[in-house]
Amino acid sequence: MDIGFQLYSARNYPLAEVLKKIGTLGYTHAEGYGGVYGDPKGLKAKLDDHGLTMPTGHIGLDQLEKPAETIRLAETLGMKVVICPWLSPDQRPTDASGWRRFGERLQRLARPYQDAGLTFGYHNHDFEFAKFGANYAMDLLLEAAPDVSVETDIAWIARGKADPKPWLEKFGGRIVAVHIKDIAAPGQNVNEDGWADVGHGVLPWQGLLATAKSGTSARYFIVEHDNPSDIDRFASRSIAAIENFGA
Repeated sequence: MDIGFQLYSARNYPLAEVLKKIGTLGYTHAEGYGGVYGDPKGLKAKLDDHGLTMPTGHIGLDQLEKPAETIRLAETLGMKVVICPWLSPDQRPTDASGWRRFGERLQRLARPYQDAGLTFGYHNHDFEFAKFGANYAMDLLLEAAPDVSVETDIAWIARGKADPKPWLEKFGGRIVAVHIKDIAAPGQNVNEDGWADVGHGVLPWQGLLATAKSGTSARYFIVEHDNPSDIDRFASRSIAAIENFGA
């Protein structure tokens, strides 16, 4: 299994040094986010220098509304999957019909990217696992957006107080990428917002990875930490843990 690295994890560190580090550690691809796209050709050259690719990228909702420009960015970087990464608090629906409408918006937004041969996906946080009746907001969104794929962030599902395993099994055919991220034990890693290096937290990642590999259509597995205090520690311990899981 090829392991990627979400560059948002390293937003507080020099990009060139991070790319060198993750290439040396054995990561094969990096996932982009808005802060690294200022010089796409320069970024592609840096990736090439360290034997890395960028098959997936997070693109903000406002930028996704400019498909011609964004498709050119994706082509320059060799992306196969463009992902809407989140909704700011002021954009988040507050009822079931609002989540369905947002799903319909994503369904429309996806079309030019799909016509260009790209996969279009949505990445969850915890707030999409609020319940409206018997349904999660994420489920309502996906029902209204049948052609939109999913990048599943399992740790955020858990933080949303949902059980990741049955959700992975339910929507496995639509999941094209998985974020591998861990949660610290209660009271630990407060300076890192309660996140942990993969394999050093409370999530049962060995079993979750097995489910993600066998029960979903995921092609990309991407390590992430939202606020690591030591990027070298996080990058090295996380890939070592995944390798120990037999992945």
